[in-house]
Amino acid sequence: MFFRLSTGELGLILGAVVYGTTVIGLFLGRHFRHRSEHLREPFGVLQAALLGLVGLVLAFGLALAVGRYESRRAAVVDDANAIGTTYLRAQTLREPIRTRSLRRLVRYTDTSIRLSSAVPGSPEAREAIADGAKLQRELWALAGHSLADAPEASAPRLYVETLNEMIDMQTVRVAALGNRVPGAVLTLEVIFTAAALGLLAFYLALLGRGVVPVLLAAGLMCCLLLVTFDLDRPTRGLIEVPATPLTSLRQSMDLPPAADGPARR
Repeated sequence: MFFRLSTGELGLILGAVVYGTTVIGLFLGRHFRHRSEHLREPFGVLQAALLGLVGLVLAFGLALAVGRYESRRAAVVDDANAIGTTYLRAQTLREPIRTRSLRRLVRYTDTSIRLSSAVPGSPEAREAIADGAKLQRELWALAGHSLADAPEASAPRLYVETLNEMIDMQTVRVAALGNRVPGAVLTLEVIFTAAALGLLAFYLALLGRGVVPVLLAAGLMCCLLLVTFDLDRPTRGLIEVPATPLTSLRQSMDLPPAADGPARR
């Protein structure tokens, strides 16, 4: 549910839920202030315990989101390295397979960059994955012809090895993009945060304390929740997984190949 929302919509929903419960807590606290002697001790213990529990839940959710964000960043770097190594080794193949493979590797890099900017599960992402899979089959067919033409040569064997790693890396990268924090964990974070702040606001209003600290706390909690949610949205929002390794690799492919392949027999 949360993943489909835009950043603005997500921020509005989080703000409405958190600040809404905080305001309700303030209102109820002022309404029951005449009974503060009886209520402040049990509610003081309850709100302190709930705030501690919320801290654990938020830390757990943030750790999950950061771990998945780092795995996506690492997958982009590994994908770029695998494509780059395959591109270099393709330069050692015989013509015309060399030129055909290099052209397809350039197009394959473009599809990987497109995948970096597409929302996981969207039609754009599925199209980029399908285009990449088609290019993989074409590259693998060309690699098979290269092995058949020179079964004893080392260059085609080395090329096939890195090509296989490149194909595997797309699977790893697609899986990393789809590996999101469970929705139940994110929902619990929102519910627990709203309940804790509402109870804190009730307790402070019950004591007749100022409302500014609890409103500031609500704002900080909203920011923390938004960061946690945003880390789990790799292609949109304020925190995105950078595609710099792939774009830098693509720019290097515009240069003439560094190595000349063996002449065609």
